[in-house]
Amino acid sequence: MNKKKVISTMVILLLFVFQINAQAYFETEYIGVSSFRDENNQKLGDSEGKAIVYQGGVKLPIFTKINEKKQPVIWGIGLNGAYASLDNKNFTEDIILQEILNLQLDVFHMRPLNEKWSLISSIGVGVYTSHTRISDIEYENVLGSLGVLFIRHLKPNLEIGGGLAINNTFGFPMVFPALYFNWNHDGAYKFKVSMMNGIELSAGYEFSDGFDLNLVGDISGQGALYEKDGTDLMFSHLYIVGGLRPVIHIKKTVSVPVTLGVSAIRGAYSDERTLKAMFNSRENDPHFGVAPYGSIALEVEF
Repeated sequence: MNKKKVISTMVILLLFVFQINAQAYFETEYIGVSSFRDENNQKLGDSEGKAIVYQGGVKLPIFTKINEKKQPVIWGIGLNGAYASLDNKNFTEDIILQEILNLQLDVFHMRPLNEKWSLISSIGVGVYTSHTRISDIEYENVLGSLGVLFIRHLKPNLEIGGGLAINNTFGFPMVFPALYFNWNHDGAYKFKVSMMNGIELSAGYEFSDGFDLNLVGDISGQGALYEKDGTDLMFSHLYIVGGLRPVIHIKKTVSVPVTLGVSAIRGAYSDERTLKAMFNSRENDPHFGVAPYGSIALEVEF
């Protein structure tokens, strides 16, 4: 897995997750013990690790207007946060962080351009640290972001889009491509492919109004910006998960997804915070191997 620039990717994808209704979620993830492998895919002695991740967020439309064509015009705010605790053992060098804290605040706007196209824009600021000491947050831990996406509504259940996102991952503003894809099929059989908040693939069956079961594949992660020995670094923690996800629907607006499966690979490595490092290639990024995975979440729409 060569997954550099995880922070940039996360910022780009997190910009564009909007619906008319307010939403909130909280999730706890557990990734079990596995051995650590270096960039040559060789085990690094007896080094091993596991992780617990807590993350949540809320999205609040603060102004909504329905135009004459029954299309929504929305202004809103979004707040996302994640804390990852990495339990690392038998490392002879300090190459893996012990904890990561991410906080992101966005102001977003969505408006229709015509019947087939919509415009989504967002401006935000995020904090990406290797500690939880709020008083020790410095300028180097802060990312500003700005993004614009043009969304094409191909079908009621299929949307694609593209645009630009700007952030200061490398210490100065840079423009990155921003992608959007959302397809779903509802009914007794459910299918979803989404590039909105990370990457999500799922296929499932609705047994009743209160329960469905899905086979899922997700890519998620966190990142930290920090300094070590006078060098600015960015740490990437990125994991690919596959498994079964039963979803309990307590009400129409409250759901409890539970995921049981495996973390196929969990990247954990630092790169220099430079543009050159972004394009450095290596066959494998340092990573933890296959490990058991479990999560439980609470999702509320109001």
